Amino acid sequence: MFQDSEGPIESFEWGRYVINGKIHSQDGEGVGKDICVIDGEVQPWRARKGHRLKTKMVQCVFGRDISVLVIGVGVQGAIRVPQKTLDAINGAGITTVFIEKTPDACAIYNHLIHNGEKAALLAHGTC
Repeated sequence: MFQDSEGPIESFEWGRYVINGKIHSQDGEGVGKDICVIDGEVQPWRARKGHRLKTKMVQCVFGRDISVLVIGVGVQGAIRVPQKTLDAINGAGITTVFIEKTPDACAIYNHLIHNGEKAALLAHGTC
């Protein structure tokens, strides 16, 4: 689905990422299939439950000195992002938000990082 040998996200396929040489998957490797990446640090995105993105689910990126948030809404785009959540993101000082299917979100995130942007990625690895 997604490949980029330059990383930091080297590859993504259903439920499995390779980021900075480490596997994160739904099979229990690394932090799992739902991820948060800030400043190259990968952590689980445990707050994401269900298919509607609530404000509390994105607060993990608030106060982290980023200007761009990339949200991967799943391979098939199952996650919905309400306007109320977008307003909270903007209110936290994050001025640009990309909402894309996860393979495209990985590509956008890598592009931003390669261009020196302070960005975060929240990505759902399956549906």
